[in-house]
Amino acid sequence: MGGVVLVLSAGLSVQTAAAGPKEDVGAAAEKWATVFAENNPDTIMALYANDGVLWGTLSPTVRSEPAALKAYFVGAFQAPPKATVSFGEQLIRVYGDTAINTGYYTFSYTKDGETKSIPARYSFTYVKDGNDWKIVDHHSSAMPAPPR
Repeated sequence: MGGVVLVLSAGLSVQTAAAGPKEDVGAAAEKWATVFAENNPDTIMALYANDGVLWGTLSPTVRSEPAALKAYFVGAFQAPPKATVSFGEQLIRVYGDTAINTGYYTFSYTKDGETKSIPARYSFTYVKDGNDWKIVDHHSSAMPAPPR
């Protein structure tokens, strides 16, 4: 009977230790937030697929070439100094090797001793690349003002 308990325990620990695809996509989003806070365009570009597309919060144009995406982040990392990102609710759907994460996040930074926040909404589309989820499409826009 001790052997049966051991097998059941081992089976339970394997199930709880393994993250599912939704959790992996959520972790990819959190990794993006961590890397964004580092203000390093090269590091954040590693999270995007070679054919990744970005419609950034601070951009009036869509970016569909790696050099254009990198140029966006070079500029964005100079805009508010040392911004961080915190995710709100994430609506994650996984379709095989493709996943979509939609929700809202808040960019925060300190300027002249005052903390500023920019709420925004986003959509990330990911494709599975080996063990990683790479961003193939990223749309971000400032949250509109509530209706009056």
